[in-house]
Amino acid sequence: MKMRASHVVGKHHIVCEQVDMLEPVKGEVLVKSEWAAICGSDVHTVHSDIPLPARIAKPGTPGHEGIGYVQDSLAEGYDKGDLILTVPGYENRTGTFCDYQVIQPRYMVKVPQTDVPLEELLMAQQFGTTLYALRQLPVDVVGKTVMVMGQGSAGLFFAWSLKRAGAKTVIASDYNDARLAISKHFGVDVPVKPGQEAFQAVMDHTGGKGVDYLVEAVGNSEALAQSIGMIGLEGNGLFFGQPMTKELVPFNFHDFQRRRMTINSHTETLREPHLLSFKYALDLIVNRQIDVSPLLSHTFKMDEIEKAMDYATTYKDNARKVCIKF
Repeated sequence: MKMRASHVVGKHHIVCEQVDMLEPVKGEVLVKSEWAAICGSDVHTVHSDIPLPARIAKPGTPGHEGIGYVQDSLAEGYDKGDLILTVPGYENRTGTFCDYQVIQPRYMVKVPQTDVPLEELLMAQQFGTTLYALRQLPVDVVGKTVMVMGQGSAGLFFAWSLKRAGAKTVIASDYNDARLAISKHFGVDVPVKPGQEAFQAVMDHTGGKGVDYLVEAVGNSEALAQSIGMIGLEGNGLFFGQPMTKELVPFNFHDFQRRRMTINSHTETLREPHLLSFKYALDLIVNRQIDVSPLLSHTFKMDEIEKAMDYATTYKDNARKVCIKF
């Protein structure tokens, strides 16, 4: 039996092709895909200067945000018809950009009964990664001024979480007007463009001192270099954006050292036992503590994966979160 799956042919080139459908073995589950979403890291994988990893040869990669129904189970605790949020790890035999996923239970989260649309539930994957990152080195932001660089889905979730945690003023930057337009829905008080406008906003709202906490959710060299100059004395920073290059990135070590900053970076949410951050994100969406619907902008068919990736990369037609519907 054949199925549709993405295939990264080379840098800047991803296609949809027909491949043999994989069968689950003992301990695996076959999930029929309903929705998948394109993550910023997917865009980086296809378009960055970093060599393509070996795992990219697997069907459905680099997709890792998916939701669907169990079709066949050879693992305890999962039955046909169960709705599953899929967050496949590197050792999985498929990604999420395919009609059927073969996946291990450790990379699955059961979705409770709810009337929330599937495409909104799917946002729990990206949301969970931000919740996990914030929990690794907790910082008290109550009454403080914070900055989020980048307002893609991750940046918007960071803004929402920091505002919910008590931040007095949330400043956020992005080049894309559509993303800035919805940022206030996610708790942003001061939406600005990157560069000098962002720097000036930080200085204006902190009396020239710099923010108490900064999240870098972009991953490009310019954002990383500028971030140090916007963090205040004994301030904290979280570098979350996936780098676009392995080249060295210069930054102002003088300011970093003299201001006694604490900078950390966290990835690999999949290593968390029991996937608690993904479950928490799902609960927040199911219980309507957060409305993720403004994120969703464009939906494509699996056959249109190349076009979908183009929209996610260039923000064409004010694209925000781009999804695949099977």
